[in-house]
This record gives sequence, structure tokens and C-alpha cells, in this order.
Amino acid sequence: MVQAEIKTTFEAGPVTFTARHELWDGNIQDHADQGVSIVVQAEVNGEKTILLRFNCFDIERSYIYGPENPDLKSDGPMMLAGRTENSTGMGKMYRMDPTADGNPIGWTMKTIKKQLPEMLDRAGYPEIAKEIDLEVLADVVLELEASARELFVAKRNTVKHNRGTDIFEAGNIRFGLEMRRLPVGDGGLAIHVLTDVGGSTEKSFVEETEIMAFDLFWDGPHYHYGPRNKNHRIYWDRTLVTDYLGWVLDKIDGKKLGAMIERAGYPGIAADLDQDMIDAVLPALTTKAREMLALGESLTGHPGLPADVTPNLVTN
Repeated sequence: MVQAEIKTTFEAGPVTFTARHELWDGNIQDHADQGVSIVVQAEVNGEKTILLRFNCFDIERSYIYGPENPDLKSDGPMMLAGRTENSTGMGKMYRMDPTADGNPIGWTMKTIKKQLPEMLDRAGYPEIAKEIDLEVLADVVLELEASARELFVAKRNTVKHNRGTDIFEAGNIRFGLEMRRLPVGDGGLAIHVLTDVGGSTEKSFVEETEIMAFDLFWDGPHYHYGPRNKNHRIYWDRTLVTDYLGWVLDKIDGKKLGAMIERAGYPGIAADLDQDMIDAVLPALTTKAREMLALGESLTGHPGLPADVTPNLVTN
């Protein structure tokens, strides 16, 4: 079945709205996050210019006045005189309050519909603000909102890895070890944290799900919170962390895994962890993991890296 492409660009008089999905990797773009950005653009001095930007992400919920306006001024309140930073420069960021403002896409659409002229004026573009037709804008916002909401769910980056070749049962979770190799040549030992969700284990519809993944790659080592859920991915600082397996084992041994699983979106699984059972399998898991690291070193010159590509369980 061929799926229709999602329309992402909409015009409303002098301005153009563009919605797109963005994936941020921790320590690459910024923090680990995913969501939809919405930018408002127009011609300024003959060049396409971003006037406003809205970040409607899982974590990052913010909006920026004049991100490309070098003349934008921002004076803080008198009570903070001398303590505000970036009083002039490219853009002024404000953050939505997730408690008071609710869903970031919903808040953004209501704000654009009601107060776009005021925001454009604040961003330093009063002449463009005067050209906005609120009736035309209201119709465009309906389409823009539908597009943004569809992008948020349809374009989310998630992944279904293999479960691993060596499995270690530990109560309500299990660990899977795998030697992985990507088509680009990066790879290494992967540690999959798995559990059964969607039904009791005797039901036919129960599904094993990877809730954490640690990819100890030689070039791009990283780990995933909820690979099939939010899939927030963080790359290690290779200056500070050089023993990736040691880092993972330290978190497991230090009883941090529960908090990590909860952050991944599985609080019920985290609540039912049995640390004694986890501790019991750690010695055997550690021994096997180090064997796989050594095997990769002998095969390819990189710890845990096999000679052949190992595709993910589901590629799309």
C-alpha cells in the first residue's frame, strides 16, 4: 500500500509555515529528544528568513523570536538588571510550561491562530505582522496542525533490533548480547534489555520488547532509552568514557537500571525488577560479553565487531 506524502508547507499571506520531524541525539545536536519543529518564514530584504520557530518535542518545548534577526533586542525585567544574558543577538527563546501549557502542538496552534501578528512584531518584523489576515490564517492553522500531529507520530525514529545471540534471564527482564555490524562499518557489542509486554507470558499475543539498548560501537558508541517507544539516543563522551562495557555494568551493579527503564517509558517494569536476580546473572553475562569483545578484536581489529553486517530485525 502506497502511503500519501504528508504535506508540510503552508502559505498564509506573506508568511510560510513549515513543519518537520526532528531527531536530536544526546551530545550530537543537543540533548536526546524527538518531535516536530514549526518555523514561520518570509522574504526579508530579498532573502527567505526564519521569523519564528516552535519546538514541539518530547522534552524541548520552546519557541524563538527572530532566530535570524541580528538586531533583535531583549531587555529583561528591572528586578534582574545586570543579571540577564544575551540581551542582544540572534533570537530570544522562551520555554513553554509543560504543566500549564499542555500539549506543545496544541499550544503552538492556538498561539499562532490568536497572536501571530504580536509575535512577529516582537520578533522584529512589524511590517510583515501588519499583512497577516487572521481569517486566512485560521484556515491554514487547521491544515498545519493536522500535519504536525501526523508527523509527530508517523515520523518518530524507532528501531527494532535483534534480541541477541546469548540470552540471560533475570526475573522480569532478560539481557541479550549480540555482535553487531552496521553497513557503514561501525559496530561492536550490543547489550539488549528485553521484557515481555502486551499480555501474560502464556498468551499468544505477548510480545518481547527491547526497553533499553547499549551499543558499544567502536566509532559511535551510544545507548537508547526505549528503542521502540520514545527512542531517546545518547552518545557517550569518548574522552571521559573509554570502557563502555564497564560503564554499563557499573550502572547495572549500581542499581541505576530501574531508573533508566522508567525513563524509557516502562515504570511498571522498573517497579518489578529483582536486583538479586540481576546480580546473579551479572558474572556470566560479563564473562560472555568480554569473550565477544575479544572475538571481534581478533576478527576485525575492533572489540565486538563481527566480519559481516548484522541487519536489524525490522528495517522499516
